[in-house]
Amino acid sequence: MEKIITELKKIIKFKQTTVEGDIVLILAENPQTMFYGLITAIERDTEKRNEWWQLTFQALSSVPPQKMTWTLREPQFTGQETFTMGGKKHFIKALDFPLPGPGPLKQTKQLKKTNRPALRVLK
Repeated sequence: MEKIITELKKIIKFKQTTVEGDIVLILAENPQTMFYGLITAIERDTEKRNEWWQLTFQALSSVPPQKMTWTLREPQFTGQETFTMGGKKHFIKALDFPLPGPGPLKQTKQLKKTNRPALRVLK
């Protein structure tokens, strides 16, 4: 699994943090699975002593998207360390999608004018 994570880091740009609204890549072993998720909530788990968080996300590989909540520490849901659930290793890390800067979006194609008549109001 560590070899796969190393290869993924070479071809995918990841963020160092994870926040609500991020798209994350989730990797699990046995069966070896990789899918994307949309983080919908990160809330402190108040029932635990240490810094544990309820990470809620929508698994984007299923139809309809499946809601999941995992209890993780910050190093686990930011890809700093792998973790186990049910004896199986997992890895999760947010993808870095740069947003376009301020200003209008540029059009790549000009719309062609058609020779259709204008709309008329009929009474």
